[in-house]
Amino acid sequence: MANIKEMNFIKDKIKICEKCSLHLSRNNTVPGEGNINSKIVFVGEGPGADEDSSGRPFVGRAGKLLDVMFKDWAKIDRNQIFITNIVKCRPPKNRVPSDEEMNSCGHFLEAQLIQIKPKIIVTLGSTSMKYLTNKTKITESRGKFYDWYSGIKIFPTFHPSYLLRNPSMQKGTPRWYSWLDMRAIGIMIKALNNDKNVEDIVKAVTKIMKDSGGI
Repeated sequence: MANIKEMNFIKDKIKICEKCSLHLSRNNTVPGEGNINSKIVFVGEGPGADEDSSGRPFVGRAGKLLDVMFKDWAKIDRNQIFITNIVKCRPPKNRVPSDEEMNSCGHFLEAQLIQIKPKIIVTLGSTSMKYLTNKTKITESRGKFYDWYSGIKIFPTFHPSYLLRNPSMQKGTPRWYSWLDMRAIGIMIKALNNDKNVEDIVKAVTKIMKDSGGI
């Protein structure tokens, strides 16, 4: 189980961090939130304007869509999982964080993951996918599993902000693929909470994704 004291220590360190220029324009740091004992962690790229204002991740338009994806597609409650970003301060004008910014901030994410010890990390969007897997094409890499450290699996899917720009649910569209991904994530969470072996989960979910046309 994650150590609450250590998680709060990381949060406090994030709050005073000045390792990159993003601290100059922030209103609030956004360390992440949710169940620190979750076996699945969701990782995006960085906070937006609403997150910078509130200090909470995924609370703007993309976050509201993500809540729907959790509830209606994955059949889970957001409080069941932990959600965070690579960088903990908002990049100006919501631009993609630079490599320097991600490298300056990435140790906080790593520290959080060491405490939480998830079995699976779901990357939201191409930026966090590339940071953790070195994969560059999310259309080719989403819906599949990749090995990370300590037996942890990475499962990329589209960022909800991308889905806002692509609202069609027609088969073969990004939103349709995301629906399949989130259904698979719901299966993962249920299986992990029942102490199923992660390798068995990977095999079962991969088969489901192939049979449904998801990969």
